[in-house]
Amino acid sequence: MSPKFTTRRDFLKSTVLAAVAAPLLQVEPLPRAGVSSFALDEVTIEEMRKGLENGKFTARKLAELYFERIKKIDQSGPRVNSVIELNPDTLAIADQLDAERRAKKVRGPLHGIPILIKDNIATADKMQTTAGSLALMGSKSPKDSFVAARLRAAGAVILGKTNLSEWANFRGEHSTSGWSGRGGQTHNPYALDRNPSGSSSGSAVAAAASLCAVAIGTETDGSIVSPCSLNGLVGIKPTVGLVSRAGIVPISHTQDTAGPIARTVADAAALLTALAGNDENDDATAASRGHSEAHYTKFLNPSGLKGARLGVVRKLAGFNRHVDRVFEEALAALKHAGAEIIDPVEITAIGKVDAPELQVLQFEFKADLNKYLAWLGPNTQVHTLKEVIEFNERNAAREMPYFGQELMQKSEAKGELSSADYQKALADCRRLSRAEGIDRTMEKHKLDALVAPTDSPAWLTDFIDGDHFSGSSSTLPAVAGYPHITVPMGEVFGLPVGISLFGRAWSEVTLIKLAHAFEQMTKARKPPRFLASVQIGSAQLERRS
Repeated sequence: MSPKFTTRRDFLKSTVLAAVAAPLLQVEPLPRAGVSSFALDEVTIEEMRKGLENGKFTARKLAELYFERIKKIDQSGPRVNSVIELNPDTLAIADQLDAERRAKKVRGPLHGIPILIKDNIATADKMQTTAGSLALMGSKSPKDSFVAARLRAAGAVILGKTNLSEWANFRGEHSTSGWSGRGGQTHNPYALDRNPSGSSSGSAVAAAASLCAVAIGTETDGSIVSPCSLNGLVGIKPTVGLVSRAGIVPISHTQDTAGPIARTVADAAALLTALAGNDENDDATAASRGHSEAHYTKFLNPSGLKGARLGVVRKLAGFNRHVDRVFEEALAALKHAGAEIIDPVEITAIGKVDAPELQVLQFEFKADLNKYLAWLGPNTQVHTLKEVIEFNERNAAREMPYFGQELMQKSEAKGELSSADYQKALADCRRLSRAEGIDRTMEKHKLDALVAPTDSPAWLTDFIDGDHFSGSSSTLPAVAGYPHITVPMGEVFGLPVGISLFGRAWSEVTLIKLAHAFEQMTKARKPPRFLASVQIGSAQLERRS
């Protein structure tokens, strides 16, 4: 859920200048390196649904095609290593769904659609839920998570689980995103030596590489939007409480949420429709009553930017001149589509929430993880955070070959949630991110959304020094618990970068409308090429000219 922490990943080093982005030119994608064509490449949920209805596809055929794709792309060939485990019951489930369709019993728009979910989302089946940790190997979930249950009820076929940054990247202070003790390292399909970001690394890479129709990720701060930006995807981090977290390995009950990862805004909206709902096992979902929509796809309006007021958060840009160039072109596109651009808008809370956020996450991780492990009961080899730390120490050669567990140790040292330190940090987070942050700025300028670059381009995976974040827009909406959508806006030397739209609580409808209109106008997403490394030089410059 959280992509990287040093002192909150040195808190993004958000003022560091780095390297001029490729313009939003509608260029033809170059051939893919050593990867053959695929029948379901870039196919949308709507196209699959129509194929299922007219007999072109069956749920079983779709599952078989994706299994073959995973074998060729994930387990061999480029070996992006995004899938940590396949569901052995997949074909039986697909057969059942095909039988239901023949009997005119369609569960919903996801009936027969193959999906991958992150390996911190519990399923009560033959698959494991480990958060990528060897400490949770062999654990048995007493029942499906809310998310898994909603997917099954909607007719989705859960193909398997995806790799992630272990413990959603809340273990060590110099971690490498996309690495777990159980799953190893996931690779960015645009350039295999580059990092996919995290912690929803496998879900993002699998969706980008067409190993599934759509995927589910989770986020505490950046772990949906960052990997989506680096892998050319649409990611929705919903308002906390729109989607239940029951049955998901936690970091923070004030910031955690699951959300859609997809290649299009339409697919992300369709997936959000299936996920949203009230759950008696997650108190936060009670606040979603009256705010949740039955069909988020109703708000896909290609003219949705006309008349919108968008505030540009300049403090969240300026960390990379290549990204800045793409961002300026994106702003021009937004204006051309009829949006009114207020540039800049100031959010004085930026940079002030970092320290209290880390305090809150450390306190809540201890309390929430202990609660989750208690939910597992006797069906796990670790029952507390303290036991997880001790397991890692006993198995350091396998669990900690590259980075340690400082965040876990600091969390274990924290007191109860009733402590004055926790209560002050939580109050500071809410005040700074909400009343003195997003809410104040949007009210002052009468905005529909705030806009910024989502993240830096993908950095080289580095097991020695860890991740190399240079910028991000995730922290403020994450701390507030407010919605955040990223959409592809272009490329930097063949590496995708995204644009972020975020705003007030429960504004998913507005953000989806804006994001879809931008996507339809720019068509910025390009499929991955599975290159060994980034091509920088005359060939790249010719492509951009």
